[in-house]
Amino acid sequence: MWALIKKEFKSYFYSPIGYVFIGIFLIAFSVSFYFSVIQYGSVNFEYTFNSLPTILILAFMVPALTMRSFSEERKTGTEQLLLTSPLSITKIVLGKFIAATLIAVITEICTLMYFAILCYFGIPHITTVLVTLLGFLLFMMTYIAFGIFASSITENQIISVLLTVAFFIITWILPEFNSSFESISLINLFYKFTLGQIDIADTVTYVTVITTCLLLTIIFMQRRKSVR
Repeated sequence: MWALIKKEFKSYFYSPIGYVFIGIFLIAFSVSFYFSVIQYGSVNFEYTFNSLPTILILAFMVPALTMRSFSEERKTGTEQLLLTSPLSITKIVLGKFIAATLIAVITEICTLMYFAILCYFGIPHITTVLVTLLGFLLFMMTYIAFGIFASSITENQIISVLLTVAFFIITWILPEFNSSFESISLINLFYKFTLGQIDIADTVTYVTVITTCLLLTIIFMQRRKSVR
């Protein structure tokens, strides 16, 4: 499994996608940092993660990161090799998920340079920042898990992207129509983390969605394997 994780992780940097994901995200994060922190002379670093430029670019960049997970394997004909490999479907799915999550972790680590700049000019609330980083990682992991599921059900990468973006937007705007949907809004769940609050129920919701998406991916791929 570790060999698969290493292979998948390296593949993000053998192609431009890894560099593009990190680069474009940091550009959007820079814009958010300026308008949310610098412009107001604030030391609330956590606001940068919840600002519109950061959220919008994440909505489109995560699908770009996950679209090739299984769609590309199917399109290029290498899926057969994957399904007949000694590794179980569970390990294959987890390997792809962990590799994509590592890209997200590296991206988060890169944002700490903005935190260092902020520390030079003020004293941010470190506990709140750490909780925000945890929440943002859970947020991205949930989105990644769905993106991998979307990639597993189609060989068209564009369709995979559209499905993942649609999932993100639907969970974002549903609370605007009915407040009862607030509990399934990924962004609303993340907002509490930016306040320095680790809500057990929200954390469980994130983990549940991640687990569900990965299980659905495993089940779908297992069925494809049995058909083969």
